[in-house]
Amino acid sequence: MADIQSSPASRSRGRAIGAHVRFIRNARGLTSAELARRAGISKAALSSIEAGGGNPTIGTLDALAAALALPLADLVNSHGVESPVKIPGTEYDPHAPTRELLRRLHGSYSVEIWKLRVPPEHETSGAPHAPGTVENLVVASGELRAGADSDLVDLVAGDCLSFAGDQPHSYITGRSPADVTVIIASPQYPSTQM
Repeated sequence: MADIQSSPASRSRGRAIGAHVRFIRNARGLTSAELARRAGISKAALSSIEAGGGNPTIGTLDALAAALALPLADLVNSHGVESPVKIPGTEYDPHAPTRELLRRLHGSYSVEIWKLRVPPEHETSGAPHAPGTVENLVVASGELRAGADSDLVDLVAGDCLSFAGDQPHSYITGRSPADVTVIIASPQYPSTQM
């Protein structure tokens, strides 16, 4: 079987998959020994995969996905955002409808859509959500600084921002209020009882 470690890009992908396997295993409260047992692989093989090394076959990855009760695609695809993604607002024709895809979310998510209105010169803090949560903001009106506290971004009407919502975050306005749609996508992890 072909392995996923044949080129520099594949090695980078292998490291990302390994980090994701470790993240899901920890989120499920599984030891590496227990996950290896459930997947039918050695603990050394699992350690190598989680470290971004080794040459896991699709069969091995499929066994890990089954042991974690995830579809294979959810295991090998990155779900979160490592850094904020800002999509600036665009001009539009006021006489014709327009559609713009702002963000596509992959994987098994629970999605909540919120309306957030922040008065002028106000700061609202957001508590960290579950691990792997992505928060998406679409600014309808006003201006604000928002995002993860470690990397706040300036936004104006029409802008869209996606950031990791599993860390402290804030919404800060200046002299005008802001009207924001907040879309929170949290990974759904099925029960690990087997």
